[in-house]
Amino acid sequence: MAENRTFGGRFAARPRTPLRGAAIALSLLFATTSSGAMAQSASAEQIADLQRQLDALKAEQAQTAARIAQVENTLGRITGVPVAPPPATPVSGAPISGAAAAPAPVALAAKPASKLQLSGDVRVRYESNFGDTDARNRDRGVVRARLRANYAVSDHIMAGAQLSTGDDDDPNTADVTLSNWDDDLRVSLDQIYLRGTWGNLVVHAGKIPQPFRRTDLVWDGDVSPQGLSAAYKQPLPGGASLKATGLYFQIDEASRAKDSSMVGGQIEFATAPGVFHAELAAGYYDYRLNSITGADAGDFRSNLLTPAGRYLSDFDMLDIVGSATFAGLGERWPVQLIGNYVHNYGAAVDADTGYGADLFVGRASKPHDLRFGYGYSRTEVDAVLAAFSHDNIDIATNYLLHSLSVDYVPRANTLLNLTLYHYRPLDPLYAGANQPRDWLNRVRLNFSVNF
Repeated sequence: MAENRTFGGRFAARPRTPLRGAAIALSLLFATTSSGAMAQSASAEQIADLQRQLDALKAEQAQTAARIAQVENTLGRITGVPVAPPPATPVSGAPISGAAAAPAPVALAAKPASKLQLSGDVRVRYESNFGDTDARNRDRGVVRARLRANYAVSDHIMAGAQLSTGDDDDPNTADVTLSNWDDDLRVSLDQIYLRGTWGNLVVHAGKIPQPFRRTDLVWDGDVSPQGLSAAYKQPLPGGASLKATGLYFQIDEASRAKDSSMVGGQIEFATAPGVFHAELAAGYYDYRLNSITGADAGDFRSNLLTPAGRYLSDFDMLDIVGSATFAGLGERWPVQLIGNYVHNYGAAVDADTGYGADLFVGRASKPHDLRFGYGYSRTEVDAVLAAFSHDNIDIATNYLLHSLSVDYVPRANTLLNLTLYHYRPLDPLYAGANQPRDWLNRVRLNFSVNF
């Protein structure tokens, strides 16, 4: 027997013989063959289960994409600015093979998201007004710009602000007419607030974003209430949801008299995402308009006033907003019907009700999308508080209005819009300086970019 020798504390290897080498080769071949057979058997058993998992993921992804399209369509309609779609995450439709796949590369750790987020939009407009028999036709150019910033203080607290163009004494518009011998434009701090998020509860304090489900009938999209809001959203079985929102709106603070304020609440129900989707919201707003020190003609607008210059009516408004969306014509052609009814229980006159409906066909959130719209609204003189309702036309309340619109998305984050407003005073008694039966026309061509 050969003697074992050590070198540096290790045993020296024995010299290999031809018989021993053949045995080692046969052992390796047997081990490799057995491992391959076991791998094939294990893969075959897992294929059916993995395929079921893949099918479930595809169905979940399709449902999520449909919900995203509905939210994009609603948000684009409300803001007038298309929403940039998120990057697609493709899922392979090929069947899973039992063959061994190449190992996936190790993903590098993503950089932490910045705590500061910036966004904004810019809109340029050409507007033409005609049809008034006792006034000249008027054309003008209009611009609007808004810059938003959000900073995440912690996991639950965020600080937000928005700068916008426009008259800082006018809460329901950020538009600026290009005029005044090329004077520089005014910019003001339109929003500044803190937001707290704890699960399903979201709280805003300061000069805050609009918390309610809305249309232009009651709330103009540029109105940013000042005060405190809280919203709680409760998911329901099957994908539906229920949301409750409350707002304390500090309208005017007086050092030596009673303040002006509003306390309001809204309950909103939404069905699960699907081919048919519906939402219904009911709100009640109780205004206490005591101090009017900070109000001007742009706030009173067409609401009725007493000889002393105060509001004739109180404003205690029931506001009902509903929508129904049908997506059965394909992703690019959803059909959406939106309705709004408002009744002022505090009105001092019978002219206390307003309602409107809008029909949209198409999508306006992705490149080359087209959307067509028709709107009808009828609002009596003290149905809404004109200080915070829309200013799309020259008559703030007591109007009958038809509108037609076409939206086109040339490329991502842009929107080209053409809108016609055809309107007249509703009740000759409250027509004021307007001819009671004159049908007036306003055409707007808008180009918007968001970032």
